[in-house]
Amino acid sequence: MTQQTAVDRPVDAVPSEPWQRLNARLILVQLSILAAPAASFAGTLLITGGTLNLQALITLGSLLITACVITGISLMRFLTTRYRITGDRIELRSGLLFRSHRSIRLDRIRGVDLTANPVHRVFGLTSVRIGTGDQTSSSSRRLSLDGVSKAQGAELRQRLLSRRDAATGHPTDEDDHTIADLDWAWIRYAPLTIWGVGGVLLGVGTVYRTLHEMRIDPLELGFVKDIEHRYGSVPLWFGILVTVTILVVIGAVGSTATFTEGWYGYRLEREDGGTLRVLRGMLVTRSVTIEEKRLRGVELGETMLLRWAGGARLNAVASGLGDRDENRKRRMLTPPVPRAEALRVAADVLGESQSPTSAAQLTPHPRTALRRRVNRALTATVLISAVPALLGALLWTPLLYVAAACAVVLLPVTLALAHDAYRTLGHGMHGRYLVTRYGTFSHRTVALQREGIIGIGVSRSLFQRRSGLLTLTATTAAGDHKYKVRDVTVTDGLALAEKSVPGLLAPFLESGAPGSYGGPGSSGRGGHRRRR
Repeated sequence: MTQQTAVDRPVDAVPSEPWQRLNARLILVQLSILAAPAASFAGTLLITGGTLNLQALITLGSLLITACVITGISLMRFLTTRYRITGDRIELRSGLLFRSHRSIRLDRIRGVDLTANPVHRVFGLTSVRIGTGDQTSSSSRRLSLDGVSKAQGAELRQRLLSRRDAATGHPTDEDDHTIADLDWAWIRYAPLTIWGVGGVLLGVGTVYRTLHEMRIDPLELGFVKDIEHRYGSVPLWFGILVTVTILVVIGAVGSTATFTEGWYGYRLEREDGGTLRVLRGMLVTRSVTIEEKRLRGVELGETMLLRWAGGARLNAVASGLGDRDENRKRRMLTPPVPRAEALRVAADVLGESQSPTSAAQLTPHPRTALRRRVNRALTATVLISAVPALLGALLWTPLLYVAAACAVVLLPVTLALAHDAYRTLGHGMHGRYLVTRYGTFSHRTVALQREGIIGIGVSRSLFQRRSGLLTLTATTAAGDHKYKVRDVTVTDGLALAEKSVPGLLAPFLESGAPGSYGGPGSSGRGGHRRRR
């Protein structure tokens, strides 16, 4: 069976290069998959003291069979994969039973990314991902060459981008330069994230579940019993404190290790042909390409702990980075850095003298927006405290004291978060950018080019209508696609929409227009889109 797909039209009959294979060292990479079940077998023997029950043998045997099947499929893919560059496109053939022949026109290429995992790097290989930037996840919109030499991958990337620029008539920029590179002083921001603690809990849960599937009770293991005995000899509050401290320390170490692995060798550079390139990674090296002409703005992210330490991270708001999941992986322009550095990089990549995220004079939102957030804080406090209160009333009276303690502790915390969320709210204009800021645990400040806005949405909940507020949503083909100005007054919101995209909402602002902004016949939602 043969499958043929193409991004634009059937392959033209033009002079082309001969078909090429992937690197033969890829065979060794694929055989290394068999190391996983061997390591699992050795680890299980170590944990159980050299004894295996029938369930453990069945589980390990299943892992071995699965690894063999995956290795066989990978070897078959290597043997049947061919690629070549023709006059106006790159082609890829693969498959034995189900054959496919795919191609991408060179002028449709939006990015050529290079990625190498640790095993690839051991054998001097890299993977080349060629994409059109289509928002769908269709395999016909991207080609992947999993296993070319590092030098060949770099040369292939350069050829594809050069020929794309020649095909599209893009002028060559001779003023290439590095915008930012790694400063190891930034590592101080690495522990300021909850993901390290989450990773510890996830790892413990995975190990527990795996052993449980093998009919091995982790709670009965010798070292676990020893830990349990030690905890039983100390007061409960002290045991909880020690546990939390250990989790935080391990989480901080894990976050620092993740930062080091992910951002080692980081460099953000501007290449000729109008592209930005992000290079990073220690064990897994990554090279991500972003076309400047598809850059629609930037997003400044400041999580709570990072914000307290004066740090931030910068993401690109750009089209051509793939679907939502791929966009989240490829949009990062900087690691956690000092806020001033993030603003400098933002100004550089946007070609501005100052970052719009800091230069814009943001308009604060009305006090009614604060009241909405305070009401949410009170509701959350009541709902959380109601659980032990209800159990105490029905089952065990001392739980009523727990409910009271929850309310006393949670109320100031939730009210503080509500006030922080309100102070974060802001919107404004700066030159050709619409700027919006919002968030509680993570402050997000987005500067979006007005010419990149393809639609304006106006929504009003029942409570917003009673408070005279609305939420304005700017729709774009880039980034997260929708960026909101939350809880703004009707007058300010509609004025902002008109200023952002003049004339876009004019048909909906006539007196009594159905679906406008809460007038007669309104359903509480309104909006308009324009085609570009």
